[in-house]
Amino acid sequence: MTHTTRATAALGALLAVAGLLAAGPAQAAARDALPGNWLYLTVTRSDARASEARSTLLLCDPPRGHAHAAQACADLTAADGDIGRVPARTVHCPMIYAPVTARARGRWNGRDVDQEETYSSECVMHARTGSVFALDG
Repeated sequence: MTHTTRATAALGALLAVAGLLAAGPAQAAARDALPGNWLYLTVTRSDARASEARSTLLLCDPPRGHAHAAQACADLTAADGDIGRVPARTVHCPMIYAPVTARARGRWNGRDVDQEETYSSECVMHARTGSVFALDG
């Protein structure tokens, strides 16, 4: 039953944050309701025919809610919550243009975070953001 209770609590927190993020600035004070460092992460793949979005709530105190939560939180801690400062990895990506947009909204060390970047491919996104946007299990 502990697993069910934790899963229910995590789902409740995710729905609450999703509602707060959709509500906009008027609800900014309510964002402080989640303790510690957290980010609501979204990756959107798009092409001329369709788009597909994946998202999750990453909680870092303790790490959970993400397929690679411990590593993503470690990457963010090393970069002081600034995804642009996560050390880039040396990766050889195919030169196939398949753009993805990565967005992070939340709180890190008491500061609001709202970062968005479009990368030429998912491979390039992972090379530049470490485990932060590795949403697939």
